[in-house]
Order: sequence, then C-alpha cells, then structure tokens
Amino acid sequence: MTETFLRTTRSSYDAIAKDYAARFPAGGWHPFDRTLITAFAELVTEHGTAPVADVGSGPGHVTALLDELGVPVFGVDLSPAMVTLARDTYPQLRFHIGSMTSLDLPDATLGGILALYSTIHVPDAHLPTAFAEFRRTLLPGGHALLAFQTATEPGRRHLPERFGHEIDLDYYWRTPDQVSALLTEAGLELVATVRREPTAEETLARAFVLARRPAAEA
Repeated sequence: MTETFLRTTRSSYDAIAKDYAARFPAGGWHPFDRTLITAFAELVTEHGTAPVADVGSGPGHVTALLDELGVPVFGVDLSPAMVTLARDTYPQLRFHIGSMTSLDLPDATLGGILALYSTIHVPDAHLPTAFAEFRRTLLPGGHALLAFQTATEPGRRHLPERFGHEIDLDYYWRTPDQVSALLTEAGLELVATVRREPTAEETLARAFVLARRPAAEA
C-alpha cells in the first residue's frame, strides 16, 4: 500500500461502501453486460476447474453471479469495508483484501480473472504492473475479461465527493485499443473487444476486452 493511488482508492471506497452497494444492487446489470459475463463463465468452466478471481469485487454481486453460473470464484478488493460487506452479504463465498498490482496468489493458478470497472482507478503508469500480475497468475489458456468506461480519447476525472462523503478518487477512461495494446505487451493474447453505447443514465460508453494467456505455454 505504498502507492498514493492505492491508499486514496482504498479510503474512498471504505467511506462509500454501504451507499455504493445500495446504489448498485445485485441484478442491476445491463442485459448485454450480463450476457458477456455469462460467456466468460462458459469459457473458464470449459477450460477446467481452476478458481477464478473477481478483482475489484466490491459488494460481491458479480462474484455471486459467477458462482450461480457454476464458476469456482472468489473476490478480491482493495477496500476492507467492501470485503466486509461482501462477506456479510454472501457468507458462502470467499473475499480477500488485495490489490491487482500485487496479487497474493501463486503463479499460474487461476482459470480466469474478471476485472469489471476496477482498472478505472489505476493510473496509466501502473496498468502494466496490474496486467503483468494477470498474466503471472493465469494458467496457460486462462481468460481475463475487463470492462471499463471508454470514449474517443482517453481521459481522467477526479471526484472529491460521492454519496455525501468526502473522497479522493480518480477515474480513468481508455480506448479498447489502448487497453488491448497493454495486455498484449504483458504477454496476453487478444480474443475480443466489444463496445456498448451508454444508456440514459450513463455518460460514457462501455468497453469490454477479453484476453487470455497463451495456451502454448503449457
């Protein structure tokens, strides 16, 4: 926790954990997003029975969805308050405190990694470290699915307040090409990219990038 962005992201989500969970309840996914998560679940379960990490699991709703879809999943989140909330809501599932820039996991042990709107708080300079951790912990042939806000050009927004709480949180939006290039540089193969236009409540489009660790390494 030596990096400033990790400390500020952790304290910000600790402050808003309960309000965030109430604002984004379980089952509130866009149907298209749920379809992609379901496709990811099929990919990782077809590949084997290795566990899948939901990185940036927040209140645990997506972790629980993957569990319902038959995925051997556990959640990882930077915020202790979020992890406590997820454990209380889904006591049958495992949730750990951790950072995607330094996953406390052995090499080549994960069948998949899901990172839905969790890389959005990672500055550009630290994304290569996170993606190198994805590659390190994935089994050969294991998939990673990322979702993030996107626009024609990359951008950044700082929020000092949310849900009435004082926070210190940066949000980054990136193009699919930018994220795909960084994943490739980390040693992952690009499988697919998808863009969804924003709904009435969203200000930015959504991008999904699916990559995998090359199976030839097996």
